[in-house]
Amino acid sequence: MRVSSQGVTVVALLADPDAPTEIAHRMARILPARLADKSGQGRRFDVQVVSEPFTARTEDPPTLMRRIMDRGRAESWDIVVALTDLPLHSHGRKLVVDLSHEHGLALLSLPPLGGLRLQTRARRAVEEAVLSLAGPRATGAEGPPRGQPLLGPFVSRLAPIHPGQVGEEETADLRYVVSGPRGYLRVLVGMVRANRPWRLVPGLSKALAAALATGAVATVNSTIWNLAESLSAPRLVIATVGSVALMIGWLIVDAQLWHRSAEVSREARQRARLYNASTVVTVGIGVLVCYVGLIVINLVWALFILNDQVFASTTRTPLHAAEYWTLSWFVASVATVGGALGSGLESDEAIRAAAYSKREQERRRILQDDDGD
Repeated sequence: MRVSSQGVTVVALLADPDAPTEIAHRMARILPARLADKSGQGRRFDVQVVSEPFTARTEDPPTLMRRIMDRGRAESWDIVVALTDLPLHSHGRKLVVDLSHEHGLALLSLPPLGGLRLQTRARRAVEEAVLSLAGPRATGAEGPPRGQPLLGPFVSRLAPIHPGQVGEEETADLRYVVSGPRGYLRVLVGMVRANRPWRLVPGLSKALAAALATGAVATVNSTIWNLAESLSAPRLVIATVGSVALMIGWLIVDAQLWHRSAEVSREARQRARLYNASTVVTVGIGVLVCYVGLIVINLVWALFILNDQVFASTTRTPLHAAEYWTLSWFVASVATVGGALGSGLESDEAIRAAAYSKREQERRRILQDDDGD
């Protein structure tokens, strides 16, 4: 086992800024006790969190492992576990974790862990990595046989995670990857969670202001009353889909959120498709949340402002619960179109800040700078 001169194994959690750092800080509170309990034999662990953008300007796992190794050599750390919320690729597969038992290093990509119970899954993965690196098999001169599987959360019947190919010249000696449709979906969900789509709602203040103003005016417009009463449920659904799609498309195009790779390799195309899919889903969730909020606000506004006699005289239909609901639903679609137009007043940076994690914003900014050069 790797042990410092004081008889304590020093574990460094090297985390990218934003979500990985938050996850690292939360798990660091309980990791020492859990590691000591699982390792047995009175072993002690000291867990330190270091937040820095170690993935800057590269997404290549071997390069990142060398960076982590150099960073660890500069400090008095026995084990280094690096956490990033960027999806990493290796030999056409999506990387979950790289381990180097010889150097006491681990590189963990959070998106393949999925979007549910991420804190728990990440903690278990870090525990398994640390115990593997600190165990007897990490002290041998030869290190573990390449491809020898670990027990624990990396591999299970329900998770499409399995050992992956490791090059002979790489720092890592053991790798886990995800593949197939389930693996793609798991990474996509993890990327969307890292983007925190719920932040899109408060981040688009001008678009929301335009949508609310449009909804307030449309609710008291007699033409909108007649249109809402004449529309069947399928047409209301089509209006919903059309307005939401317009808002999503406008935000992506106007803020230049679509990822275009300058590389022509297969992995580059896979990354571009994955990033674009996560963008569409992230923006889509944010817009849907806004849409539901507009329905609720429009319904409250209609209940307060509409007069049933005026409405009935105009539409020849009594104003009951169904009419309130139909009107609020249709007005939300109209207001969403107004919000799409209002989003043009937002700066591109404001939209990116609302749609992406800090690390993803930095990655895209670097790509733009490189393309500009």
